[in-house]
Parts: sequence; structure tokens; C-alpha cells
Amino acid sequence: MRAETTRPSLRQALLAPRSIALVGASDDVTKTSARPLQYLRRAGYEGTIYPINPRRPTVLGEKAWPSLADLPEVPDHAFILAPTEGAVEAAAECARLGVAVATILASGFAEGGDDGQKLVAQLQKICAETGLRILGPSSLGAINLHHKTIITANAAFAEPDLPRGGIFVASHSGSLLGGLISRGKARNIGFAGLVSVGNEIDLSLGEICSATLDDPAVTGYMLFLESIRHAQDLRSFALAAAERGKPVVAYKLGRSAAAAELALSHTGALAGEDDVAAAFLADCGIARVFNFETLLEALPLLQRLPARPAAARSKRVGVVTTTGGGAAMVVDELSMRGIDVVKPSDETYAKLTAAGVKVNHERITDLTLAGTRYDVMKAALDTMLSAPEFDVVVAVVGSSARFQPELAVKPVIDSAASAKPLVTFLVPDAPQALNLLAEAGVPNFRTPESCADAVSAALLRRKATALAKPLHDIMAKPTTQLDEIAAYALMNKVGVPHAPAVAVDINAASIKLPFAYPVAVKLLSAEIAHKTEVGGVVLNVGSEAELKAAMAKILASLKTHRSDAHVSQVLVQPMTSGLGEMLLGYRVDPEAGPLVLLAAGGIYTEIYRDRSIRLAPVDLDTAKAMIAELSISRVFQGFRNKPHGDMDALAQAIVAMSQLALDNNTVVVDAEINPLIINRVGEGVVAVDALVALA
Repeated sequence: MRAETTRPSLRQALLAPRSIALVGASDDVTKTSARPLQYLRRAGYEGTIYPINPRRPTVLGEKAWPSLADLPEVPDHAFILAPTEGAVEAAAECARLGVAVATILASGFAEGGDDGQKLVAQLQKICAETGLRILGPSSLGAINLHHKTIITANAAFAEPDLPRGGIFVASHSGSLLGGLISRGKARNIGFAGLVSVGNEIDLSLGEICSATLDDPAVTGYMLFLESIRHAQDLRSFALAAAERGKPVVAYKLGRSAAAAELALSHTGALAGEDDVAAAFLADCGIARVFNFETLLEALPLLQRLPARPAAARSKRVGVVTTTGGGAAMVVDELSMRGIDVVKPSDETYAKLTAAGVKVNHERITDLTLAGTRYDVMKAALDTMLSAPEFDVVVAVVGSSARFQPELAVKPVIDSAASAKPLVTFLVPDAPQALNLLAEAGVPNFRTPESCADAVSAALLRRKATALAKPLHDIMAKPTTQLDEIAAYALMNKVGVPHAPAVAVDINAASIKLPFAYPVAVKLLSAEIAHKTEVGGVVLNVGSEAELKAAMAKILASLKTHRSDAHVSQVLVQPMTSGLGEMLLGYRVDPEAGPLVLLAAGGIYTEIYRDRSIRLAPVDLDTAKAMIAELSISRVFQGFRNKPHGDMDALAQAIVAMSQLALDNNTVVVDAEINPLIINRVGEGVVAVDALVALA
């Protein structure tokens, strides 16, 4: 075998290899392992292909090689099509020979129980010791349409004339590649490349996408995520994509309560796996969509509407239509997503009238059948696209779009160059009109749901604010819980105000407090996180005698509920009340890193699930945006003539709590203030209970 002369880069070896070995290639065209050779030849791959089959001299009419070691050169990429039991041996052979990248098709590894995990460990050991990079296992391959490199066994790639474009797809699900490519072809949407990342035992989705960032053929990214894995790689990629102005859109599968079960505090229960993922994606500048159709359709709009700072985001949409019913469907969907559909201002309405556009001054600019005239629709679009009250204009076109696109679709196409984003929803099935819109660069949608989903994702997308690399990206470790006095000391350090508190020996003969009665009495223990659940709290204690009685009551209750716990002190605080309560939390997620959470406070906080989450640390503008997202915040903003709460102080407390992410000396993995009392404007906020756990 001739040794390699130039080791390829990761991008070249993975997506544009000079040579490919197909290990286990079959001569039987009905088998999955026969597909890659057929696809590569059909696509016109210009490199060298080496079918490997020890039992046959030829495969599909081409010379076959007995083994990798028999090849005349070291291939850049090996696609291992062998079953699970032979895949590890093949990977080891790739490593021994110096192959840069091996893709493993077989399953039965990460999802294969204990036996599968042992195989994963073997593969990871090979990678660590030799430098071989592995895509998968359980990967359906990597495709580069511009380079005619179709390294996949996905049946959908039997499709001829696959559309080329600027979209790069990375997916946890291999079968989804076929769904996207086939649907994309039907919509004339082109792709630069697609990768099925499989188990990600070595190459991660984020690392693969990062390798393509400087490819001028790639203009944007679609991600299909089952979960957030290898979060640091994904974070690095997303931030780098944002710097280059390449938008990223993600569709992520559902929710999980697993993370909540592992948590110490309410914060953990409120910040479940999907909640954390949502905050992570948003703070990394990734637009998240909730319909599969939208994943395919959203990028053109994201390219027209860049991410904006959280404080600068407005979300106002104008709707112009030839069909009131069709437009109402979009308005319904937008409203459900919290997007404001606003009616034209008086000035804009006057301009419409002056332009000869006769409409009622309502939320939907309904042109009725008159809108199926080019001049009427074009005049309406010109006016609305120049109106300052809209961030995006949606044109909804009715039945004429199917057979007469020159009437109401053509003026949309002729408005494509407007500075303001213009999107279109076509009510009928009108593939020709959709293709015309796509060719003109106008974001276009087949359903009101996907139209509203994309508009919402674009308007709510915020500039990436995540740290390039969190200081505390620890995995789960044993933790040490602080008692409440020690927790307050930590809050003092970061600047979160708390109520006065003193520790009192539970057998004290005489008690002198530095503040007046009435007081709250709580057991003081680093062993017990939720004091109320063991009868460890007595409120409105009015005298020294009542205080001693309260301590006795707490001790008695403790013997019933936690006889194993040793408690020698109680914590005493003055009774504190305000306009209401909030929960302020912080935790380090094993994947996403440090998070800060604000929620409706009290013992029912998990039921309300009224919360806002961000990656920590946050600035003051972000803290204010978090407050604005909560329904409970209305209570503190003069609701029903009640006094206003001190929201500035609350925002400062959020910022202070989030600074735990920057502490070099103390690694806090979980912290929570519940309740955080909200006082009137100018009177601040105050913590009256605190939990802290350290790494």
C-alpha cells in the first residue's frame, strides 16, 4: 500500500474525500450495503472508490479488494457497511493504516445496552490512541452535493438530480435526511451537504458543522436534534456561525422529566431537559421551530431578518391578503405564538387610499378580489413595506396563485428586494407559484402553521449571548449543601439582598434577638433542603417564650420525619412581607452549563411553571427581558391599581445571581431563593430563604 502524502483536513476527509473505501460493499443491489457504490457512481463522484469484499473479485461490475490492507493507497474515508460485530475490527484496521475518517453504519452500540457500551468504549479507545475520527456508529452517512460525494445508504438518495444549494443539514436521525432531501426537491430547495451524526461517540454534530463554516458553498444550517449532546461543540459552532452571518435553525424533539428527578431544588424541576435546551438554543442565537415543514422553509426568512439584541426586539407583523379566511388562519397562528399582528397606522392607511387601494382600516389589509390585480397588490405591498409600524409583512394569496400567479404572486416577487422582510403564504396547492417565489428569494409557505412558526422564530431570535466556554461546565458530581446561614453569606458575596438572620442554639436558656418580634423560626441544617416538608418552619412567633416553644415543636416534628438528622440550631428572621414572591434560581446543567431562572415563587411554583431561563451570566437588559416574559410580572406592574413592584431591583438581583457562573473559587451547582420578596418601587427585593449546593 502506498502511504498517504497529504493528510486531509476533517472537512475534506468527511465531505470531499479524494478516495473512499466501502468496507463490506455488497454485489446484491437489493441490499443496503450495495447502495453507496451505486449512489456515488450515479452522482458522478470524481475520486477513487474501493469496494472491499473478501468473498468476491468484483462488486456491481467493479474490481473489489479483499481488505483495506490490500489497497494501493490509504483512502481518505472508509464507509464501514459491515454488521456490528465486524465494525470494530474494521475501524481498528482503518486506524492502523492511517485512514482519516471512518463512518460506521451498523447500530447496536450506544443503544445496545452493556454489550453495546463495551463496543463504544473500544471505538473511543481506538480514536484516542490513533487519531482516527469516527462518524456514528448508526450513521447513515455524509453527503456533499457540490462535490458529488454521496456517502450514504439512505434509500432517498436513489433520487436523481438532487437539488444543490447552500443549506447544510446535520441530524441525529439518519432517516430524516431522506425526508428533507425529497421534500426539498419537491420545493426546489437546494442543499450543500447533509450528515447523519448517529451516536456521536467521536465526531459530534457541532464539530462537524464547525468544519464547514468557512465553506463558501454553505450559507445556512438546518439541525434536527433529539437532545442537546456535546453542548460545548454545538455552542462553539453556533457562535462562530453567528459571527459569519450564517443562520442556524433547529427542530428539536420533545420533553423529558429525567433532569428534574435529579435536581435538589424547584429550579431543577422547572428547568427540565427541554426547557434547558430552549434556553441554550436561544442564547446561542439558534432559531427553534416546532413544525418539521418549517425546518425546511425557515432559512430564507432568517437570512432576511438577522438576530437582534433582546432589548431591541419588536414583533409586529402586517398582513395583506386577497382572502380574508386564509389571512385569518395566519393571524390566529401568529397570535398563539405571542406575535403582534397590527393594523396599519392612520398615515399608512391614508397612503393606501391615496394609492387607490380600497380597504377597511382593520388588522388584516384585505384587498378581496381586487387584490388579484397586479397594480392593486403591488401598490398595497409598496405601501406596507415602507410603513414603520411593521417588522415583517405577510402576503396571503388565495386561489389565483394556482393557475394565474401573474395576478397576485408576481407583485410579491417584484417586491422581493424590499428592505423589510416579506413572506408569503399561498392558500391553494400551487407548486409552480411556490417555485417562482423560491427562485426570487421570497420566503414562502404552504401552510399557515409553518408560516407563523417561521415568522415567530425569526422575530423572537435574539443575538447570541452565550459565553464561548462556560467556566463551570462540570458533569454531575457529589455536592455539598450549605445551611441557610452559609447560603446567605454567599448571597452577600454576589450582591443578592436577604433578610436579617441569626442562628440560635436550640437549647438556649435565654435568647436576645437583634431585631423585633414577630419572627420566623426555621431549622438550620445542611442536610435538609425542604424545611416545610419536615415541619421545620414556624411563622409569626411573637415572644421569647413562643420562640422556645417553636424550637421544641420543630424538634418534635423532626423526630417524626427525619429522626436521622442532627439539628442543634434554628435560624430566626424577622417576619417579612411585600407585594408578592418570586423564585430566583441558578444551576449548572451537565450539558448546557450555568443557567439562571426566574419564576413565580412559593410552594406551588412547579405547578404554575411560569418561568424564564437563560444561560448565565446575563446583563441587565436580559434580566429585564426575563421579567417581561413572566405572566406573574403583571402583578407587580400596577395590575388592578395595586402598587408597582421594584422591578429594577429584581433585575439587579437576577444579574447578581447569574454572576455565580464567573466565580473562580466557589463552584455552585445549584442555588435557589424562594421566596424572593418583591417590595414597592424603591424598596428593593429581599431573599427570605436560600438553598445552595456546591461541587
